[in-house]
Amino acid sequence: MKENLDINKIYKKDAIAFLKEVKDNSIDLAVVDPPYNLNKWDWDTFKSEQDFFNFTFERIDHLIPKIKKNWSLYIFNTPYNSAFILNHLKKKWLIFQNWITWDKRDWFSACKTKYTNAQETILFFTKWANHIFNFEDVRIPYESTERMAHATKKWILKNGKRRFPNENWKLCPEVWHITSERHKNKMNWKTIKMWHATPKPIDMIERIIKASSNKWDLVLDCFMGTWTTAVACKKLNRNFIGCEINNEYIKIANNRLKSI
Repeated sequence: MKENLDINKIYKKDAIAFLKEVKDNSIDLAVVDPPYNLNKWDWDTFKSEQDFFNFTFERIDHLIPKIKKNWSLYIFNTPYNSAFILNHLKKKWLIFQNWITWDKRDWFSACKTKYTNAQETILFFTKWANHIFNFEDVRIPYESTERMAHATKKWILKNGKRRFPNENWKLCPEVWHITSERHKNKMNWKTIKMWHATPKPIDMIERIIKASSNKWDLVLDCFMGTWTTAVACKKLNRNFIGCEINNEYIKIANNRLKSI
């Protein structure tokens, strides 16, 4: 890290200006939630689809050299946009690990000409095959508790072998059923205006950080929003660094961090 950049701090900068000041091979994990080009907010509106991808790819290209060899990159976006982002990352010789589907349990509208949009994509890439992945730290509960209770006593026959449920639960799959923040914070069964238009659930960011970093590692987010990544890092004893350009989000985020 350059001398003028301190860890556990968010800088009011554009992503490119910020990344130019970050030392190469200094970041253990990058969690990135860039614009989606949904044309609903000023910061998420572009003149054309090509302008959007130029914006996204330019920032990805500045980010990649900052990540250490055996560490990881997670990028959020729509499934459609993620198809193009995946292709770009492959051209940069990063290693594809997972196309994670986030089932948000959040139906924004009733579509009558296609299936209702109810998911987002998280691309998981690494720079090296021998990367950090703490699979034991992100196990999730079995869905059928009744079946698992029976299997604990009677076992399950699988591939001709007797198998018992793991007492630490099952390995995490690449489909994540995590309720969106706007539905978690309903009042009187109605969604309310949130502190940010598209906040990511803290438990989802914690899962990523637990899986792909260790204590005191340095996690980067160059689209911090209201600092959910920073909050998760503070709770999990990780260091963080990042940037955000919206003054209002920065004020909200500072209050969030003080409450931990």
